[in-house]
Amino acid sequence: MYGFDQLRAAEITDIGIVLGPLHEGIKDALGDGSKFHVNITYIDQPDPKGIAHAVLISKDFLENQPFIVYLGDNLLKESIPELAEEFTASKPDAMVVLVRVKEPGRFGVVKIEDGKITKLVEKPKQFVSDYALAGVYFFQPSIFPVIQTLKPSWRNELEITEAIQGLLQRGGRITFHEVSGWWKDTGRPEDILEANQLVLRDLKSSIKGKLDEGVLVSGSVEIGEGTHVHRGATIRGPAVIGENSEIGPGAYVGPYTSIGSNVKILGTEIENSIVLDGSVIDCRDRVVDSIIGRNSQIRSNGTQRPSGRRFVVGESTYVSL
Repeated sequence: MYGFDQLRAAEITDIGIVLGPLHEGIKDALGDGSKFHVNITYIDQPDPKGIAHAVLISKDFLENQPFIVYLGDNLLKESIPELAEEFTASKPDAMVVLVRVKEPGRFGVVKIEDGKITKLVEKPKQFVSDYALAGVYFFQPSIFPVIQTLKPSWRNELEITEAIQGLLQRGGRITFHEVSGWWKDTGRPEDILEANQLVLRDLKSSIKGKLDEGVLVSGSVEIGEGTHVHRGATIRGPAVIGENSEIGPGAYVGPYTSIGSNVKILGTEIENSIVLDGSVIDCRDRVVDSIIGRNSQIRSNGTQRPSGRRFVVGESTYVSL
């Protein structure tokens, strides 16, 4: 996973994942972290009480050490190793990563005056600043006494913005780093597809699977071990295909498509889409701009004329066209 790669590059291998009430499939997908070369500890948060609450219940896991909070629904091009080095060298109480946004009312924002943070507000109803918190935070253990004094917000959550504001009011030193590369909040399906595009733009070709004679591959393409691409198939990058998958004869995998492991794409055209592990797409239609959940199936009943289809399909779903 992209976030794990970034953290591991910063020599951070002990990772705590806070699981809310809707966590089906996460443990199955991530396991103990060994396949990502990290060690994962799962921390339960039965009620969604906010980011600051998630930090608080992780206190024992963190063992009074400096730490990074990396929100799972954010993607950041900025180098986490370089940010970690900056934090370690300057030793502030907290360092936040900021990005300028067009809709600051959707985010926690930071007001800056004379190069210093003066105020933090969560999802302001009136304009305060267009500098949004990018979902990556660096903290010293001094944040814990502040969180312990917080009261639930109007959202009934312990807000991380209020925790940092409280730290600031106590005289804590808060530094910031403005993002120079791309950043993406993946809260909506269209955001996830755009984030997939951003990640794939940096893809380097790696072909480990089997390609039959007559397969057309162009652009940056990654194909995992055990995957078989049959004669007559076309793969146009950037595209990535996981392990032990099957791309059938006549199938077309177009640009900006990520296909997981143990997936079958049979006689289908697919482009700008994400297909998660264990899924089967066997239809004559062209699938575009879609997200297909794990172990789902999209099959043709043989009576439909070919046309473009767009899906957002959850896990273990069956669609007949």
